[in-house]
Amino acid sequence: MDNAKILVVEDENVVALEIKKRLMRLGYLVPSVAASGKEAISKAEGFLPDLILMDIRLKGEMDGIQAAQEIWTRFRIPVIYLTAHSDDETLKRAKQTEPYGYVLKPFEEEDLRAAIEMALYRRKKEKCE
Repeated sequence: MDNAKILVVEDENVVALEIKKRLMRLGYLVPSVAASGKEAISKAEGFLPDLILMDIRLKGEMDGIQAAQEIWTRFRIPVIYLTAHSDDETLKRAKQTEPYGYVLKPFEEEDLRAAIEMALYRRKKEKCE
């Protein structure tokens, strides 16, 4: 999907800006970056991105899994988790939100691009059905 809008949710500013830079280099639009679950929900509502890259561990009351569930329930925007956490409990909780992907940090740019393209393709097919 050319020029897909992707919202980045990452509470570490330096990491968020690096992800945004990589996405833009790959040709995606990044209308905004959110640092908390509540901010992610607000920006998802405002921008209605095609996809969200969501860190799981976020500062504040709401983690990325809770935010992803709320976003999916309210707006049906798919999420790819982009996180350093893959313990059994985290994976179990994440699976319940039916994410479109799960990419571990640190990641290779091509791995991220492949996950994004597969998620966007899946989304497009689901909208056509």
